[in-house]
Amino acid sequence: MDALTGLLDGPRARGAFLLRSILDPPWSLRIQDGSPLSLITLLRGDAWIVRGAAGTVHIGAGDVAIVNGTEPYVVADSPGTAPQIVIHPGQRCESVDGTEMTMTGQGVRTWGAAPDGGTVMISGTYQMHSEVSRRLLDALPGVLIRPVGSGDNALIDLLVREMGSTEPAQDLVLDRLLDLVLVSTLRTWLAAPSPDTPGWPRAQGDPVVGPALRLIHDDPAYAWTVALLATRAGVSRASLARRFAEVVGEPPMAYLTGWRLTLAADLLRQSEATIEAVARRVGYGSAFALSAAFKRERGVSPQEYRRRPPTAPRPAPLAEVVRLG
Repeated sequence: MDALTGLLDGPRARGAFLLRSILDPPWSLRIQDGSPLSLITLLRGDAWIVRGAAGTVHIGAGDVAIVNGTEPYVVADSPGTAPQIVIHPGQRCESVDGTEMTMTGQGVRTWGAAPDGGTVMISGTYQMHSEVSRRLLDALPGVLIRPVGSGDNALIDLLVREMGSTEPAQDLVLDRLLDLVLVSTLRTWLAAPSPDTPGWPRAQGDPVVGPALRLIHDDPAYAWTVALLATRAGVSRASLARRFAEVVGEPPMAYLTGWRLTLAADLLRQSEATIEAVARRVGYGSAFALSAAFKRERGVSPQEYRRRPPTAPRPAPLAEVVRLG
């Protein structure tokens, strides 16, 4: 498994909220559902995303927008249109005066105006509690836009067609299609030659760093050293250490430690394994060794971390809008 696969494997939809909205101007939705990651695409019409420090960005038919972070934002027909509907956690809808709203249905997973409304929007939200997923969220900009010309619209067409179906296992099919749209958009972003993208995806294709990263992700529990990684990658120890820090942004052993502790954090929350078993699965010789490293890096012991309820995702660390293409 390469590093990119490992990081993109985390944000999987499981019963994700997915909805087609049919709207006629003037319309404005304030989204404050607390979802850490949302995906928006327009089948018809256009819209504006208004989001605090990230500013205001236009999206047109066929564009895909990824909104990162839990801060509220507005999607509207115009930046100046005041919000009319507020979307709360659990996709509970209210008017701005607090009146509970029941949307007029227009078919399966569809609500809004008449079928011929000027704007048709598909929106999906993810609830992401994995530490692996957080590494990806921390790297994403506040709003990422993939223009219509940069992506595979066949995925969107298939998603829309399946949204109108009531076949068995339909929720599972929709979750996987939403994942494909998300991953396709993220791959476009990661492939873009920009200094704003994180170092690890660029490192995948690096002839020096790429083999070492794959070794780490294929077997994080192995007793890797810089010298051994360099030997396996066919380069000198000094060359690997220098190039790894330059491309990834940290030394090889620091990256390995961070990845091991990220995996350990997920295992502590997602399994009943003992601390000793988790330690050995991620490359520590004993529960004591894992506990020392975990507390040093995260400020709490593995036992304390396991007992604590999952924390809410942090707000998006980057406020800017990135438009691809």
